[in-house]
Amino acid sequence: MGKKEEQLAELLGTLGDFTSKENWDKFFTIRGTDDSFEWYAEWSELRDPLLSHLPPQPQILVPGCGSSRLSEHLYDAGFTSITNIDFSKVAISDCLRRNVRHRPDMRWRVMDMTAMQFSEEAFDVVVDKGGLDALMEPEMGPKLGDQYLSEVRRVLKCGGKFVCLTLAESHVLALLFSKYRFGWKMGIHAIPQKPSSKPSLQAYMVVAEKEVSSVLQDVTTSFNKSSFACRGSQASGLLEAVDKENQIRREYSLGSDILYSLEELNLGARGDLTKLSPGSRFQLNLGGGSRFSYRAVVLDARESSGPFAYHCGVFIVPKTRAHEWLFSSEEGQWMVVESSKAARLVMILLDASHVSASMDDIQKDLSPLVKQLAPGKDDNGAQIPFMMASDGIKQRDIVHQVTSTITGPIIVEDVIYETVDGDISRILPSRDLTFRRLVFQRSEGLVQSEALLSEEGSNSKVVGETERKKANSSSRSKRKGIQKRSGETSHQLKVYHGYLASSYHTGIISGLMLISSYLESMASAHKSVKAVVIGLGAGLLPMFLNRCLPFVHTEVVELDPVVLKLAKEYFGFVEDDCLQSHVADGIQFVRNIANSAASDETSLVQDEKDAQCNTSSNGDFESKVISKVDILIIDVDSADSSSGMTCPAADFVDESFLQTVKDALSEKGLFIINLVSRSQAIKDTVISRMKVVFSHIFSLQLEEDVNEVIFGLCSASCIEEVCFPEAALQLEKLLKLEHPEISQSIINTTKKLRHLK
Repeated sequence: MGKKEEQLAELLGTLGDFTSKENWDKFFTIRGTDDSFEWYAEWSELRDPLLSHLPPQPQILVPGCGSSRLSEHLYDAGFTSITNIDFSKVAISDCLRRNVRHRPDMRWRVMDMTAMQFSEEAFDVVVDKGGLDALMEPEMGPKLGDQYLSEVRRVLKCGGKFVCLTLAESHVLALLFSKYRFGWKMGIHAIPQKPSSKPSLQAYMVVAEKEVSSVLQDVTTSFNKSSFACRGSQASGLLEAVDKENQIRREYSLGSDILYSLEELNLGARGDLTKLSPGSRFQLNLGGGSRFSYRAVVLDARESSGPFAYHCGVFIVPKTRAHEWLFSSEEGQWMVVESSKAARLVMILLDASHVSASMDDIQKDLSPLVKQLAPGKDDNGAQIPFMMASDGIKQRDIVHQVTSTITGPIIVEDVIYETVDGDISRILPSRDLTFRRLVFQRSEGLVQSEALLSEEGSNSKVVGETERKKANSSSRSKRKGIQKRSGETSHQLKVYHGYLASSYHTGIISGLMLISSYLESMASAHKSVKAVVIGLGAGLLPMFLNRCLPFVHTEVVELDPVVLKLAKEYFGFVEDDCLQSHVADGIQFVRNIANSAASDETSLVQDEKDAQCNTSSNGDFESKVISKVDILIIDVDSADSSSGMTCPAADFVDESFLQTVKDALSEKGLFIINLVSRSQAIKDTVISRMKVVFSHIFSLQLEEDVNEVIFGLCSASCIEEVCFPEAALQLEKLLKLEHPEISQSIINTTKKLRHLK
């Protein structure tokens, strides 16, 4: 080996950065003027497969030409309209001197292939021999390759071809496939190899044809896959990449809910974005060149939704609410579209990456991106409004945080709302009202429990400003999550159990009107009414029952002991003779009641038979009491928010469990379930199941709330709707309430009850 060859071998071995202009200038200087260098394949191997894909008399561009003689061979084969570019001045100068006399029509220009200085659609064919591979060194990332392929797409005419000679490494194919997925027809061919005793890498020719149609087509291969797969990891990697890409294309073609990129949309993946397509919906990753990236959903309003106030609107969903059914499900998103009054709505779902950014920063970052998604060319510069899902909270203080192995992260927080219910503001008009909330992070949008804090509350933890200052002064207490006990500060605020802050709790109490006659008869006879509440939350509903309906004996069941501890320490939940709690599985608890009641009935029947056969019986069977329940309330959340039902868990509305509930209830028993779902189909399913089991079904739909409280009566006879006012007054007399405004709120809610026949 001569000195020159030794220098060349050394340079190739240490070149490292194939994107460096200086490295390539040095390389071509050492190589010399007349000594060409060929990547991958010689002309004898390339000739037939390459020429078969060239149209007659094409305008050909050869980017990254280097010192290769490929252009010269094409010229000699009759293709004389060839432009060669390379960012190495040394390479271009050498090639120009070599060809200026023999190939006078050949053009040579010093130019960066990632930023070409040609007009759009200037060429019929772009022939790349190793250029893309050189730009796609793994440690350099895909940026230069991405820029280059964008330029190729720009300078190619419609119907033009990009012929890429490559080793087809997985990271190169991944970029090539994604960039030329929409509006391209692509095939892969293996370049014939010379017989050799030494193993060598296989070179491939990828041919991508630019089309007008956005119809996705499979990537085709011209070789026998079964025999080709035996050629080692390079071949098997290629086949795997092709299969994966074709699967992606088929999913797109089937309309699967896949994330598009803005570039794909601009390429026509969803047709002409400037035109509205009523009822269409697609998702995309929005970003590229902006400060942040965003997950977005684009929805064109249905024709029945008009008239529209805006041609295009942006609706930002904060991270804390992005998981909610209203924003995460297709059905919920269409509801947002209708309320937005926008012909096209771009819904932006924020995530953890946006937490540190202000809304102003996000809006500025989004503005140029959403403009590319706006419909119409003649909107006269109409502004695109930004809307946002808000929780209406003026102030929030975290009181306590804990993570449960059952429920996950739980937060106790105190909030002051921008506006509050008129009834309670009249009762306590002097200051901003503070509410304590229990929030399960697995379903943040749904506040599990909410209590009013007041100076006339029952014993509970203190939330005063003085306490917060003391807590902040102790870093040790902070670290351990220790809170000050009640009685340690003045001006104490405590949970007030005579008021139900949650409207659905008020709805549950108002539904007791359906059995108010039975409740009055039991209270008059000084007998206890048995109630079971499945789902403790903060214990506010059981405490209200205990305080305001003292003749009701309540048992509350909670699966998570951490939740019970929080209810006692932060929400003033206190047990007594008429209120007990159980840490147990709610479904099994109800089954045990039903089984026990069935056993008591069997025993009672047997005692009657024994009495009839034994005249000496003392009649003890008459004193036996069957342990059934009069009121059974299901108020539990679902760990699986993707079901479309936030409350309850699906098992609690299973037909077999509903039958168990009926078996556990007394003859006059009332079943109450808090149903939270924005899907009318899901609500209808639950109601139809309940109709099979219970004699009468009533519904209470709360205004501006996703909660619907469903009531099931066991008795064949029930109160007529014309008697509701009288029954409501009966319930009002039974309630021991300190403020008539609260009583009136419950009575007003009874007017919303509807009999589902």
